[in-house]
Amino acid sequence: MNSFKIYINNKEVVANEGERILDIARRENIHIPSLCHHSDLEPHESCRLCMVEVEGDKILRASCALLAKPEMKIHTDTPATRKALKINLELLFSQHEGSCEHCSRVEKCKLQEYSEKHAASGKYHINRKLKLSKFQFGPSIFLDQSKCINCQNCSDMCAKQTKGGFIILKQHGETFEMFPSEEKDRDCIYCGQCIMHCPVNALSEIESYKKVKKLLQDYKKKVVFQFAPSVRTSFGEEFGMPLGTNVTDRIFTALKKVGAYRVFDTSFAADVTIIEEAKELLEKIEKGDNTTMISSCCPAWVKYAEFYEPELLKNLTTVRSPQIILGGLIKTYWAEKENLNPKDIVSVSIMPCTAKKFEIEREELFINGKKTIDYVLTVREMAKLLKEFDVHLDKIEPDESDKEILANPSGAGEIFGAGGGVLEAALRTVYQKLTGQELQNLEFKPLHEFKRTKMAKVTIGGKTMKVVAVSGMENAKKILEEVKTDPTKYAYVEVMACPGGCIGGGGQPIPIDDEIRKARAAGLYSTDEKRKVRTSHGNPGIDIIYKEFLNDEKNCHKVCHTTYEKRKKGKVKKI
Repeated sequence: MNSFKIYINNKEVVANEGERILDIARRENIHIPSLCHHSDLEPHESCRLCMVEVEGDKILRASCALLAKPEMKIHTDTPATRKALKINLELLFSQHEGSCEHCSRVEKCKLQEYSEKHAASGKYHINRKLKLSKFQFGPSIFLDQSKCINCQNCSDMCAKQTKGGFIILKQHGETFEMFPSEEKDRDCIYCGQCIMHCPVNALSEIESYKKVKKLLQDYKKKVVFQFAPSVRTSFGEEFGMPLGTNVTDRIFTALKKVGAYRVFDTSFAADVTIIEEAKELLEKIEKGDNTTMISSCCPAWVKYAEFYEPELLKNLTTVRSPQIILGGLIKTYWAEKENLNPKDIVSVSIMPCTAKKFEIEREELFINGKKTIDYVLTVREMAKLLKEFDVHLDKIEPDESDKEILANPSGAGEIFGAGGGVLEAALRTVYQKLTGQELQNLEFKPLHEFKRTKMAKVTIGGKTMKVVAVSGMENAKKILEEVKTDPTKYAYVEVMACPGGCIGGGGQPIPIDDEIRKARAAGLYSTDEKRKVRTSHGNPGIDIIYKEFLNDEKNCHKVCHTTYEKRKKGKVKKI
């Protein structure tokens, strides 16, 4: 890659061939305002806040799309750029609802920050979006058109995550707006990546935290919580803590402070998932069935498969996700041990994922006709809940007291939150089951690399298997096509709908980019390295749960396994 000199505000900086000015400026800590630019997406110059002057050029240029050239001289803060910035901010506000004090993104809103700094408002222009419709996508996602600034980040990301895109730009009278597609072959998979890439909170999750708060204030209710593997290294961001900080013990403390009856760790159920998936994979191997087995932990991926790729449902493992398995164990095994009626338990999970809100509504995952999880809160919702109780994660002392079985995972269960973590955890156990020996080196380094697609060849007991972990549906589509062409190409495929896996899920703290994803993943791998028990089969709690409950085939099937079927287009509610 060729490098050369350019000048930004008279400062000499090094640029690489193919780099754009905004990216270079950010790398050099030179501030240029921007709303629509995101490192996951191609630039489309929609917000027009990043305009710069180029010496020798008669017009302003959008720095997000402007390619660097040798000796180029850029100026970011001139009378012309300041005037353009203010005008463009006011135009954006003319298509933005603007009740900032009531917005859940108010503490992190760049539009508000820029507008206050540059004394810009929408009062000089007619509000073009007043009284526009709002839409609810299933139980997971809310689209408020009155806040939308037509940056198209959501539709661009949605096109990557689905086939053709479910959120589309559509003409509505004299304006263009973002709408849910009415096409029968396009549907939402509830991944929430539209939320993660929306700069103005026009897209958000369907919130449940106020209902949970009310239940916590009712002393008659036994509200129990579980939290997902990836949450432990992302939750701290909502309280200003360094990226990748493991806050596991603080989570236990915080939840007890707000009135949780008991707190569990979803990573324990991830260990159960691995035991059951290993059984399934070993049975395939013993039968001589070489067709690809595909993971089923991610509900957005499962929804994608059921709607867009039903021919691949036969390849999915029948094992339920860790959230659902733990919910089932809480309302069966644990309830019986505690002599509690399952009807008296309110089960709440803290997830990195908006698709989990959809997952708990799937009737095939009910036990005895009842939901195993009553409410799903995203990481963002849980942060709001704690703050409303005046509990701040960064200011409390972590609780390191002993925890019961369902709160004690292995390191393998905890790395589930990083893309490739499910596959690595499975390989550790499959190796032991096939050879009768423990792996000397538990880490599969190719799976630790920060890539969207990670391939590896592993030899276990004389058998070589090709495996792959893929995150982000744009990348998964390519692997799925390979599986359809050659059903025996891979022994196992891990699919996570969100880029980077659960660490980049649609319910995680905002903003998101690869540096943030890397830090969260590194925190999980570091946690695993420090664990005394690093394999799912080596977790003493697993031995107990199987001895006391899951050794019964009926119990195991109803708590740990499920079925899939071709799914019709989901409901969209117009509000």
